[in-house]
Amino acid sequence: MKTTRLKKWTSDYGLFIIVVILLVSVWEMVVKRGIIPAFILPSPSAIWSSLIDNRELLFEEHLPATLNEVLIGFAISVTAGTLLGVGMHFSRTLEKVLYPFLVISQTIPLIAISPIFIMWFGYSIWSKIAVTILTAFFPIVVSTYDGLKSGGQEYRELLLTMGANRWTIFRKIQVQMALPAFLTGLKMSVVYCVVGATIGEWLGASEGLGYFSRRMSGSLKADAVFAAIFLLSLLGIILFLLISFIEKQLLKNKYHI
Repeated sequence: MKTTRLKKWTSDYGLFIIVVILLVSVWEMVVKRGIIPAFILPSPSAIWSSLIDNRELLFEEHLPATLNEVLIGFAISVTAGTLLGVGMHFSRTLEKVLYPFLVISQTIPLIAISPIFIMWFGYSIWSKIAVTILTAFFPIVVSTYDGLKSGGQEYRELLLTMGANRWTIFRKIQVQMALPAFLTGLKMSVVYCVVGATIGEWLGASEGLGYFSRRMSGSLKADAVFAAIFLLSLLGIILFLLISFIEKQLLKNKYHI
């Protein structure tokens, strides 16, 4: 069993790992030979050294702050987004009223609206969470609403002929059919949460990886900036993989993944 899993994992990700190793090697060589100045693009080894040198600040202060913002923003986004999606599914009037506002909310540049959140909430954690929610709740709403709207029409008609009410159809059929779309929305949203938290920290914060990278860029410490970017990327990947694992467990029996 372990050998089979290893072969599958190698088949799925082996080529990607080889390409990453090649790219990192070329990157290191190009910077070491001075083809690209280190203050513009630091070498991978310099980024790693900066990560080690700043490990206490990064792992004990800034990473926990960003993670806290991401998790709170994600939890609120999932709760509010799911409720809105379900509400629009049940109420045509609510859909007509809210859907345009949802679309408009995604056309507002975060750079433009973030200072407003800072005026409202100050430099507290809630200004960053507000940016995170604005970034992340839209995929939840749309995936929930579209999943409920598009799934199981044949089963719905069958249950209607058997005398089932709308709540029974929703619980027995539509929720199950909407689950894959909803989980896809979760994966998108959790990555957007990292982006939103970082933007919020860039514009006004006293801690967090976004704040750290802004402070280091002001000091022209490119290696430290890239170290923070690496941690942000790693955080997004880990959260995405966690949701993917949950998705696989939930859908395993249904779709034999």
